[in-house]
Amino acid sequence: MANENPIKEVRLTPIRNGTVIDHIACGQALNVIKILGINENNIYSSISIGMHVSSATLGGWKDIVKIEDMELDSKTAEKIALIAPDATISIVRDFYVAEKYKVDLGERVIGLARCSNPNCITNKGEPIDTEFQVISRYPTQLRCCYCDRVLMNVSDNLL
Repeated sequence: MANENPIKEVRLTPIRNGTVIDHIACGQALNVIKILGINENNIYSSISIGMHVSSATLGGWKDIVKIEDMELDSKTAEKIALIAPDATISIVRDFYVAEKYKVDLGERVIGLARCSNPNCITNKGEPIDTEFQVISRYPTQLRCCYCDRVLMNVSDNLL
């Protein structure tokens, strides 16, 4: 018996004003939401999350996040680069992309993550910013410049 009501493909709806974070590593969309500081107590606009979405560009799967009425600052984009180094950020105004750029994960990361070593000088109340050397981009791994601890689960140690 033929199905008379075929399932139609559902896409994320366009946003009028806000930010689209695309090409997020598959499974990292919820960590992006965490970086953005979005939780049940501060949701004032529409948020769309697509997880495990087919990606011709990445040759597999990706996540995507759309947030109405929010534009990201550069520090937030740097944090996103730590968990999604291939992400692109589009600033949308009146349904058109006004700006688009790739996040940039440089060679060093300063003041964005905490060292996982409780004995590191950066965790002893000293007035010093954390500093890491990027030793791997896929997956992201950082080496503390003070105690040499390798930070592998970056999303759990973001500031």
